[in-house]
Amino acid sequence: MSRLLVVAGIAIGLWAVSCLAMVLLAHRLPPGLLRQVAEFLPACVTTARLLRRDPDVPRRAKVALLVAIVWVVSPIDLLPEFLPVIGPLDDVVAVVLLLRYAARSIPRETLLEAWPTDPALLLRLLGSR
Repeated sequence: MSRLLVVAGIAIGLWAVSCLAMVLLAHRLPPGLLRQVAEFLPACVTTARLLRRDPDVPRRAKVALLVAIVWVVSPIDLLPEFLPVIGPLDDVVAVVLLLRYAARSIPRETLLEAWPTDPALLLRLLGSR
């Protein structure tokens, strides 16, 4: 049992280090679509965390945002993360769908205030209302 805990601890540590490396390397990319895509999931988690505390956000939107956060943070995925390109695809699709669902009931100004990076990609994903 202790060997399993050590292996799990090492796996979680490697996962955390790789996430930190991706975030740090994303900030070194030149401005543009590639940088926006690299910052997308961390920005979604930050936005969801901020909006869950906002009193103007309806309960159903908060539940959808909580599901999005849990989906991204959860180590259990439909597609394993180690698969190149398609690994994080299930996270991105789930987050986009849940964010679009939640955004229907959140005031656009509130949503844009919570978005930590360039809002161009967010506006493109949400479309016009």
